Amino acid sequence: MYLKKVAGPRFVTLPDGSTFSCADLPARSTSRWVASRKAAVVRAVMHDLITQQDALERYHISADEFAEWVRAVSEHGETALRTTALQKYRQL
Repeated sequence: MYLKKVAGPRFVTLPDGSTFSCADLPARSTSRWVASRKAAVVRAVMHDLITQQDALERYHISADEFAEWVRAVSEHGETALRTTALQKYRQL
């Protein structure tokens, strides 16, 4: 079996003991961002599976948008990424 050489780790172990790999990331062509896909990207960057710059380029998202995802997860958990919860968790 041939494994493609990639920069960085192939998978990371999360605090709950589960593993998370690049195969768990959304497709590069993702255009519909549901909370679980946003959370997967944030989780990958936070645990150094991919870099933030790689995530921004791969998914064509802005740095400000990604920063909001990270802030929402760090302050309120992954449920704050739901579109219906934006008004509840957004600080004006």
